[in-house]
Amino acid sequence: MTGAMTRDWGVLPDQARGLLRRREWDNRRHLLQRLTGERPFPLRLSLKPPAPAQALADMAHLQALVEQWRHWPHPQQVRWDTRQFRHLGSWQLPVALKIESMQDLIECLGNDAVALANHWQQVMAPVQALAPALFPTLARHLDTLERMSAGDAELLARLLPQLYAGLGSGHYLRGLPLSGVDTKFVETWQPLISALLDTLHDSAITAAGGLLPWLGCRPAPKSWLLVRPLCPATQDHLGGLPLLQLDADTLTRQPLPADNILIIENRQSTPGTGLGLPPLDNCIAVFGGGRNLAWMRAPWLAEKHIGYWGDIDSWGLTILGEARGYQPQLQSLMMNVDTLQRFAQFQVAETVPGTARPGGLTSGEQRLWDVLQRTGHRRLEQERLPQDYVRRCLEAWLHRDPG
Repeated sequence: MTGAMTRDWGVLPDQARGLLRRREWDNRRHLLQRLTGERPFPLRLSLKPPAPAQALADMAHLQALVEQWRHWPHPQQVRWDTRQFRHLGSWQLPVALKIESMQDLIECLGNDAVALANHWQQVMAPVQALAPALFPTLARHLDTLERMSAGDAELLARLLPQLYAGLGSGHYLRGLPLSGVDTKFVETWQPLISALLDTLHDSAITAAGGLLPWLGCRPAPKSWLLVRPLCPATQDHLGGLPLLQLDADTLTRQPLPADNILIIENRQSTPGTGLGLPPLDNCIAVFGGGRNLAWMRAPWLAEKHIGYWGDIDSWGLTILGEARGYQPQLQSLMMNVDTLQRFAQFQVAETVPGTARPGGLTSGEQRLWDVLQRTGHRRLEQERLPQDYVRRCLEAWLHRDPG
């Protein structure tokens, strides 16, 4: 007898539900096409009635096939046909399942599909009341609608008519002048809101480059860096503050009041090196950004004396090369073979080293890269260098010979 795992005929009701779920429900592309009419109903699923030899070889399955489909809760969907089998006589067999509409499909799939479809309908209704043409856009965001509550849908319907081009007028998104809707709601559901507005305003949001530019909002600050004046004079120029945190955009636009700018590689999560710097005249340190270097395109940096200090390892040199791509005149500090060899006892293995030598390195830095590669990817963290050595090197950089 043919086993259930290999039988290729006689689709039972539970198997039919599974096939429909896989092909038409869990496959969101197909589901969207059904909802929007791109894949029209009716939907026909073959139940694979048996050939005579198959029926004779597995009478138990033949009987189960007929019996179970007789109890299908939607009998009008089942198509029957009379088949004449030698040795078995005439049988009325289910040959196909015909689904006439999306509602029929949902009911076939069971209670969980019915509940989810009801939820979609509930959250779509307030928005569709604004404009029926929004339905295809809503259908493309079913995953988002699943997370929305009925209250969220009401807020969305209240929000959309309030949004127009230029509403933000130089403010951050959280500062939008809205009535009855909090601005965190806009932030939370921004992709869906953008898509719906794009439909309402003839793709104006896409043309503007996104919701924030269309509204005229300033982008939220990001890529924060720490700024530390290293002498009393520069601290006075910064309002007497010993430490500031600035976003990359502000730092790009706002010149720092010192002739010497010291850039430290440390990530913001480990800013110890930047906090441990010695006093340096007419100098401000910028640190905590790690590989966040885009701010270094700032035009005002071209007029500064720039020092860059990072870890001696493959990634430290990679970031150094990237930094020099923004400011070719910068000078690396304590990133040389002499420092590596002098403090060899503090070296450790680099767990995930880079393998491609970066561009932008001087001949001395290229030599350091080659030494690191030959010695099995060792690394020397900047935090391991003694303070007296750091002070001497930084003062030598600061008091350069102007000639």
